[in-house]
Amino acid sequence: MVTGVRSVTTTAMALACAAVILAAPGVAYAAPTPPGPTPTRTPSPSASPTPVSTADLEAVRVKLEGLYHDAAVATDAYNLAEERTEKQSTQIVGLAREIVEGKTRLVELKKRVGAAARAQYRVGGLPDQAQLMLSDDPEAFLDGAGRIRQGAQATKGLLAEMRRTQADLEQYARDAAAQWTKLEANREAKAEAKKKVKKQIAAAEKLESQLEKDEKERLAKLEQQAAYEAQTTWLGSGILDEIDGKASAQGKKAVEYATAQIGKPYEWGAEGPKTFDCSGLTSQAWAAAGQAIPRTSQEQWKQLDRVAVEAMRPGDLIIYNADASHVAMYIGDGAMIHAPRPGRTVTIAGAGSMPILGVVRPGQ
Repeated sequence: MVTGVRSVTTTAMALACAAVILAAPGVAYAAPTPPGPTPTRTPSPSASPTPVSTADLEAVRVKLEGLYHDAAVATDAYNLAEERTEKQSTQIVGLAREIVEGKTRLVELKKRVGAAARAQYRVGGLPDQAQLMLSDDPEAFLDGAGRIRQGAQATKGLLAEMRRTQADLEQYARDAAAQWTKLEANREAKAEAKKKVKKQIAAAEKLESQLEKDEKERLAKLEQQAAYEAQTTWLGSGILDEIDGKASAQGKKAVEYATAQIGKPYEWGAEGPKTFDCSGLTSQAWAAAGQAIPRTSQEQWKQLDRVAVEAMRPGDLIIYNADASHVAMYIGDGAMIHAPRPGRTVTIAGAGSMPILGVVRPGQ
C-alpha cells in the first residue's frame, strides 16, 4: 500500500473478498477458477434439457455489459439535467427576489421624485430676478435659491436612479424568462433520460432473469475472469512501479468516506447516504472532504484538473470508457473503489479492470 494510505484502506481491503483481483508486483495471485464443464440440466416435463454453453454465456455477459453501459450514460444525462434544473430553479428564485426588491425600490423612488417636483413647483412660479426684488430678505432668498438648485440636481439623480432601476427590472424579467425556458428544457431532458435508464436496466434484468441459478454463477465467474485479465494486463505494463503518489489531507478524507460506504447498494441517480451511483459516490466523498466537484462522471472529466495515470494518488478519480460514463476513486496499490452498476454494491476492484480514459484530481 502506498505510504500514508495504509491506515485508510487496510480495513476496507480486509472487507473485500480475495476474489477482488489486485495483483501487485512480487505477489502471486491465483486466477479465478475457470468455468468448468457446462452442467447438464435435469430434464423436466416443462424445461428444455439443452445446457447453455460458455460461448452463449459470454455473449450474455457482453450484452449485459452493453446494456448497463447505456444505462450509465443515461444516468449521467439524468444527473446532469437534475443538477442544471436545481441550479436554474435557484437562479429563478433569486431573480424573482430581485424583481420584488426592484419594484419596491421603484415605488419609493417615484414617491421621492414626485415630492421633489412638487416642492420645486411651489417656488418656481416667478423668475429668480422677480423673487429677489420682492423678497424682504435677499440674503435668505439667495440661500434658498442655492438649496433649490441642489434640490434640482438631487431630483435629476433620483430620475437617473429610477431609470436604472426600471432597466434592471426589465433585464431581470428577461433573465428569468430565459432561465425558465432552460428549466423546462432540462425537465424534459431529465424525463427522457429517466425513461432510457429504466428501459436499459429492465432489459438487463430480463436477460438475467432467464438464466438458471448455475448459469448466473458461471456468468459471475466470467465477469470475474474478464476483470482479472484486464487488471493483470494493466499491472503487467509495470504501471505500479511508477505510481507512488501520496494522498493529500483532503484525499485521505475522501478515501475514508468512500471506503465507509462499502457494501451499500448501487442505485442510479443516488447520492447517499444509503445508496449511490458511481458519480454520486465520488462527488459525496469529496464533499465530505470539503471540496465541491461536478455531479456527473462526464462533467468531472471535463472540469477537473487532469493528471497522468502514472502521477495519480489516493483520492484521485479514475474516469472509465471513451465516453467518460463511469468513475471510481483510486485508493492505492493498484486498487479503486466504486459503485459498479445496478444489482451490485459499493466495492473495491482493480483500477485497471476496466478501460481507463484518464485521471482527474479534485482539490490540490
